[in-house]
Amino acid sequence: MTDTAVALQNDLFLRVAKGETSDRPPIWLMRQAGRVLPQYRALRSKFPGFREFLFEPAAAAEATIQPIDELGVDAAIIFSDILVVPEAMGLHYDMVEKRGPLFPKTIQTAQDIAQLQSGEAAADNMEYVYEALRITKRELNGRVPLIGFAGAPWTIFAYMIEGQGSKTFSKAKQFLYREPVLSHLLLERITDTTIAYLKRKIANGADLIQLFDSWAGILSPEQYKTFATHYIGKICAAISEVPITVFSKGAWFALEDIAALNCQVIGLDWNITPAEARVRVGETPVLQGNLDPCFLYADHKTIRAGAVQMIEDFGQKHIVNLGHGLYPDIELDSVRVFVDTVKAYRY
Repeated sequence: MTDTAVALQNDLFLRVAKGETSDRPPIWLMRQAGRVLPQYRALRSKFPGFREFLFEPAAAAEATIQPIDELGVDAAIIFSDILVVPEAMGLHYDMVEKRGPLFPKTIQTAQDIAQLQSGEAAADNMEYVYEALRITKRELNGRVPLIGFAGAPWTIFAYMIEGQGSKTFSKAKQFLYREPVLSHLLLERITDTTIAYLKRKIANGADLIQLFDSWAGILSPEQYKTFATHYIGKICAAISEVPITVFSKGAWFALEDIAALNCQVIGLDWNITPAEARVRVGETPVLQGNLDPCFLYADHKTIRAGAVQMIEDFGQKHIVNLGHGLYPDIELDSVRVFVDTVKAYRY
């Protein structure tokens, strides 16, 4: 277990996440530790594949800290992958260049589910992530908070059934319709594992937890309530040590239900306005987001104006971020302009 007693030099992100007021909004970016940084690409080139990189704690820690050094954002997010959870449960995956994750074996039957590890036993298999957290926490030495994350149960379920990325996840949705009992059984096991995993992350230095429900928007509102929000709620209820952010991409229809959970921050994509989001969630939760990543392809003057407009549209209780992750071909100078504009803003 890491020593987390070092005082934070910049606690703006955590203070706002807890609902406190500030003189400016904090900013961090999804996929800030990634291919937009030349130093990341240099580090990645030292490894034969993504998995070898991922399983090396010192390299993961270095990638985590790079955007803090380069961009001066207000929070670090541990370099990892949401699919380490099914891997730890016993479902191996490969990361295929230019294609994405691929599971040679998928979950199809009750026997497949019975063979999975879950809960604490599965969490034991992710020591390399906890070691990366410990190294990162030590190397950050209190500069900024450290975010730990996991995929939300539905998104993990979708990959375990589908076996790869998909525009429709029709196999996973078919499983929900045809095998609802088995679907809930698998979702329960994913949830138990995720809770154990996140609690280990907190014990090893994570200051805030973010849940990514990347494929939330492909479910109907009723399906999302039954097979997604319910299990996100169980995770949120189990974690009281640190604030929690829930980011359900495309699930604008579920914002009221998410706001009723034990989460302090709600992440938004770019398909909803700040005003509508605030009406849906009420006054209590902090909102995070929601600039379209493609906005950063614009000229610098437009980026500055757009950043200011977004901040003013949200008002206080807002963490600046994109509505999804940085794209690899966005120019670093444009990202820097965006970050610097936010950091210079004063309410």
